[in-house]
Amino acid sequence: MPIAVGSTAPTFTLKSKTADGLVDVSLAAGKPTVLLFFPLAFTGVCTDEFCDVTAGLAAYADLGAEVIGISVDSPFAQEAWAKANNIGITLASDLNKEVIKAYDVVFPMLAGVGDTAARAAFVIGSDGVVKYAEQTATPKDLPDFEAVKAALAS
Repeated sequence: MPIAVGSTAPTFTLKSKTADGLVDVSLAAGKPTVLLFFPLAFTGVCTDEFCDVTAGLAAYADLGAEVIGISVDSPFAQEAWAKANNIGITLASDLNKEVIKAYDVVFPMLAGVGDTAARAAFVIGSDGVVKYAEQTATPKDLPDFEAVKAALAS
C-alpha cells in the first residue's frame, strides 16, 4: 500500500538527464506536484501513459502543478526514452530504489527481472502533504487521472 493521504510526503533529490547534463530533481517547495511512478522506460504501457500525460501537460500547468515521473531506470535511459517518444515530463531516476521504498510503491520482481516501481500516482500539496495516493492493481493499469486533477483542483 502506498503512503496514506494526509501523510507528509517523503522528500527526495534524484537525478535527471537534460541537455545541460545531470540535474537534481526535488519536490518543489510551495508548489503542488504530481508524482507518477512507473515500472520501466521503453515499455508499452509506460510509453502510452507518458505520451498521454505529455499531451495534457497544459491541464496540470493550469492547476499550478509540476509533474515528475520516477522510475528505477538510469537518467540516461530515461533521457533516450523521452527523446524517442517526445515525452515532455521531468523524469527522475531512482536507481537506488530509495524513493520507491519511501513511498511504499515497490513492485517486486517485475517479469522476473527485479524490483521496479509500481505504477502509482501521488498529488503532493504545496504544504508537502499527500492529497491523493493511488497504486494501480497491476503495472498494466493506469492511474485515475481525473481523480488526480480533482485532487489538484481542491
